[in-house]
Amino acid sequence: MIKVGVAGYGTIGKRVAEALLKSDDMQLIGVSKTTPDYSAYLAKSKGVKVYAHSKADLTNFEKAGFKVEGTIEDLLSQVDLIVDTSPGKKGVENKPLYEEAGVKMIFQGGEKANIAEVSFNAQANFDQAWGKKIVRVVSCNTTGLSRVLHTIHSNIGVKQAKVVLIRRTCDPKESKGLVNGIQPEMKMPSHHGPDLNTVIPDIKIESLAVVVPTTLMHLHTLLVEFKKETSREQLIDIIKNTRRIILVNGDHGLTSTNRVIELARDIGRLRYDLPEVVMWEDTISVKDGWGYLVYAVHQEAIVQPENIDAIRSMNKLMPKEESIKKTDETLGIVNGYLYK
Repeated sequence: MIKVGVAGYGTIGKRVAEALLKSDDMQLIGVSKTTPDYSAYLAKSKGVKVYAHSKADLTNFEKAGFKVEGTIEDLLSQVDLIVDTSPGKKGVENKPLYEEAGVKMIFQGGEKANIAEVSFNAQANFDQAWGKKIVRVVSCNTTGLSRVLHTIHSNIGVKQAKVVLIRRTCDPKESKGLVNGIQPEMKMPSHHGPDLNTVIPDIKIESLAVVVPTTLMHLHTLLVEFKKETSREQLIDIIKNTRRIILVNGDHGLTSTNRVIELARDIGRLRYDLPEVVMWEDTISVKDGWGYLVYAVHQEAIVQPENIDAIRSMNKLMPKEESIKKTDETLGIVNGYLYK
């Protein structure tokens, strides 16, 4: 039973914590927070132990009358591994604290790749994290890219890939972001291609990105040049049989990301979470050796299962396929068609 702590209880942290509570080979010891906001009370109501992230934060909790279990140092003294889900660039500030405690650590994609020994995607490079002490679970967009390109590369072979990412402006709970405009990423090519190469180094990829005023999902338009002749039917069959990718159809009325989210609500997904890549079957086409695909990435949920699989690989609990299957069954993650 691996004892795990979670630093942060926001968009990713609360999802990782809930996945840990459902996993029978891991124990959630507690979570750390910087403020005594509603999520701290919610965590406590679920039986999750809450720790102040620092001594300064402890004062804030005391003023609010919120009794915590101690500080992050107390949490670290009880765990084998800490999952850092703090906002981007904060993880590198927390790292010395984790190193002093001598615990294994997982960071998220908001941190630079050099923070860890390996950048991780369960399907693409599970074994590279085997027994490692420091792992970085790549970002939501890189996770989506890794799943799709890994399965195509493994089954067909990828000569090169080109992707344009249409990115959401912020998470739904945030109060700031792009309101009325389309904002290009000023650094071209975007960082997504190089980040993909930290996971799958032998794929030649170029990436561009723009930000649009929506909060629900990212959208990827992907072009892939194949190494061998492939039909549309073969490509669909590969995608359909890949874990953590689901197919939907525009001719069923699912013509936009907001309708995909409504589907998630209708089937009873908690918070309308979609940890799967959602690909439009209608868009899949093959022409002159190139594949064309369009899919959506739910930025709030997609890395939840990756963190669980990373914990198993780092602690040598079980091999790749067994871990991915166990995680998917535990969290209700599917592949193929979501509603057929």
